[in-house]
Amino acid sequence: MGTSQHPSQEWSIQEVVRSTGVTSRTLRHYQQVGLLVPSRIGHGGLRFYDREALLRLQRILVLRELGLGLPQIGRVLDERVDPATALRAHAEQLESEQQRLARIAASVRSTIRILETGGELMTDTMFDGFDHTQHREEVERRWGEQAYADSDRWWRALSDAEKQGFREELDALVAGFADTSARGLPAEHEEVQALTARLHAWIGAGWGGKEPGAEAFVGIGEMYVADPRFAATFTVEGRAFAEHVRDAMTVYALEKLE
Repeated sequence: MGTSQHPSQEWSIQEVVRSTGVTSRTLRHYQQVGLLVPSRIGHGGLRFYDREALLRLQRILVLRELGLGLPQIGRVLDERVDPATALRAHAEQLESEQQRLARIAASVRSTIRILETGGELMTDTMFDGFDHTQHREEVERRWGEQAYADSDRWWRALSDAEKQGFREELDALVAGFADTSARGLPAEHEEVQALTARLHAWIGAGWGGKEPGAEAFVGIGEMYVADPRFAATFTVEGRAFAEHVRDAMTVYALEKLE
């Protein structure tokens, strides 16, 4: 599916799903939140997307890869920058992240070689590319300095047993979502939503007792998919189900949160 065709050409939702890997559920959700509106709705409610819509979808997917949540993506798109200029900036961000990950991979390979040959570990190469403040900065950027401070204060106040219980609850949630995903249960299924309610409470505990609202909860779900670090959490035995968790969180936010 290319965008070099005549501007009047349209693609059906089935063609967009097949070419991009984005589910029809996700496209409908993007429409619900005002991120991506079909260029036309045909007979029987079939959605069609034109050249402009495809360019917008590409930007949405790129911004997701860069770790932005849907509310932030909406604000970026609202700036109405020329598409080529915007995509050029996105490409530079992706290339910068690619370079950082390449440095991390090289440092890991260097450590492997040292371990295999019995050499001496060198901290200046072992940790090249790692950003030790990354999580703090990300939390503060997304939800503010107070959110990080509250979470950090709460965590430090826990006993070792309480910290272990917090980790075990996450393990149980991951196992639960892995099971519901493997059984093909839809996001709105009662069992899936019960797990999602527990996840919402778990995140709220980690936020120092302040459970996230609808916008933040949806944003976290998007981050679970877009950020490889979080996506890895929701991968069991090579089977990824972060999108299943994100969809469940979106349903829960729309139905239960304000």
